[in-house]
Amino acid sequence: MPIIVNLDVMMAKRKMSLIELSEKVELTLSNLSILKTGKAKAIRFSTLEAICKALNCQPADILEYVEENKN
Repeated sequence: MPIIVNLDVMMAKRKMSLIELSEKVELTLSNLSILKTGKAKAIRFSTLEAICKALNCQPADILEYVEENKN
């Protein structure tokens, strides 16, 4: 998938655990874990906004577009 989720990187930079972030953004650990591991197929803007607010970052700090290699 050409969209890479760098949530774990931002959490490490902010020294925030998954549990702490889960409490701040009011998402279940399982849903946040799916997003963190890049297995999510979509994210609501309200969720992205809450994550950015909790981590004091921009959406581009969390989501990255990487072009796929075409053979």
